[in-house]
Amino acid sequence: MGKLILVVDDDPDIINVLKANLELHDYEVDTAMNCRETEERLSERLPDLVILDLMLPDGDGIEVCRRIKGEFRDLPIIMLTARDRISDKVMGLESGADDYVVKPFETLELIARIKACLRRYRVQEPDVLQAGDVKIDYQRRLVEVRGRRIELTPKEFELLCLLMENRGKVLSRDFIRRSLWRGSQLYSWSRVIDVHIQHLRQKIEEDPSAPEYILTIAGVGYRFAER
Repeated sequence: MGKLILVVDDDPDIINVLKANLELHDYEVDTAMNCRETEERLSERLPDLVILDLMLPDGDGIEVCRRIKGEFRDLPIIMLTARDRISDKVMGLESGADDYVVKPFETLELIARIKACLRRYRVQEPDVLQAGDVKIDYQRRLVEVRGRRIELTPKEFELLCLLMENRGKVLSRDFIRRSLWRGSQLYSWSRVIDVHIQHLRQKIEEDPSAPEYILTIAGVGYRFAER
């Protein structure tokens, strides 16, 4: 198993679904259904990331988030909730949460958010990801193509990580937007994503007009070729 994720939710169905899907992606999963159990789990073994429901039967997830961040500043927390009002999102993020996912959600989107949080706290596993001639060094935030280091903008780096971590899978433009532009209301965001893809191809493809890595799936989105 990989990194340990603590899932805190009072709905056993959601816990079971999350546990099954996270384990399929090689994460180890611990669970808690209320504030008391959360404190017990944290005292027994510190996880690498917490997925925390906003509404708990014996307390407020916002306050739990504040307490966790007060004691474990570098422990990433993803808030999971059915509330989608902007004010609720702001409150969650101001309490210390690193990200905010609204139910219902796609499993792939949540996995992408988890990986992004882990990267920010330098506990991503593995440290190096390689597909063909493209290699990502997470710890040093470096990318090499055919043995040559290339310079990427922060958003290009995130986009390449998202594509390579899901290589072989078709990612829709909407999925990419929700994964990398969290909370942003981008005007003509589809065009924004296409431009980033174009720039990325120019940097990693030998022939950007005939890409071998970042493939366009007509009418859907993009897929990083599984090598």
